Amino acid sequence: MDTYLVTGAAGFIGRSIAAELLARGKHVRGIDNFSTGKRENLRGLEAMEFIEADINDADATARACRGVECVFHEAAIPSVPRSVEDPVGSNHAGVSGTVQLLTAAKDAQVRRVVFAGSSAVYGNSPTLPKTEDMWPSPISPYAVTKLAGEFYLQCFARVYGMETVTLRYFNVFGPRQDPTSHYSGVLAIFALKMLAGETPTIYGDGEQSRDFTFIEDVVRGNLLASEAPAERVSGKVFNIATGRRVSLNQAVKVLGAATGYRGEVRYAQERGGDVKHSLADISLAKKAFGYEPAVTFSEGLERTVAWYREIAGPGAA
Repeated sequence: MDTYLVTGAAGFIGRSIAAELLARGKHVRGIDNFSTGKRENLRGLEAMEFIEADINDADATARACRGVECVFHEAAIPSVPRSVEDPVGSNHAGVSGTVQLLTAAKDAQVRRVVFAGSSAVYGNSPTLPKTEDMWPSPISPYAVTKLAGEFYLQCFARVYGMETVTLRYFNVFGPRQDPTSHYSGVLAIFALKMLAGETPTIYGDGEQSRDFTFIEDVVRGNLLASEAPAERVSGKVFNIATGRRVSLNQAVKVLGAATGYRGEVRYAQERGGDVKHSLADISLAKKAFGYEPAVTFSEGLERTVAWYREIAGPGAA
């Protein structure tokens, strides 16, 4: 049976990919050092072979890649603010770790690596929607690490003949996203605060917009990209999103209805490194491997809030 490796398997997206692979009867191996991933995310994944290690550990990463058919590379420090505070740490995890993983995969003759890229590489270009052929303009260290990762994947495809695919995610949200960290996705933070009756804070005027993408669509995009013919995807980059955008002010209104929150919203100074608007053109992914989003923003938020309400327990709105 083919083995699939998920790096960052204790993280939000990595855990979700691993769970779907297991549900499909695949043999799954995960690796995570818990720098941002959570041990509780491994509950329900008991069938997964797990290695607790940093992907910068050459021996551990070599062991993780042994006998693997495809790698889903999700390991990173997924935070723009944290990368601004600690660019060296962000680079170590996002760039050095990716090179180490690619080298181990090459040596183990892994067929394909699917990489978690980011829409952050587009920067603040006013052009919408974002297409994969646009000139990248990263404005945060985090975005730079993701762009460097893309180039390394393309390099390994050209130089070593390894099949590589980069998927640029656009603001992923859904159940199991950590709402307790300052570095979490904005919808996760807002949902938990509103369920607790606490005032959410928007950095900026709230008119900044995002192409919010539900986790199930991201997982499906990864699996489709892993199975597509090499001639359609190898060495290439694809947007994974919905092709629709929602402002933070609009998102708060939808969240208010879903959580029952009727309080105010606090506005604070805009944060450095944050992108103003984000909207994807997803036609390339649709053409190459049949990707189409299946979950609407409102449906995804309802399902997300239901999960947070459950974990919040009695007393939640």
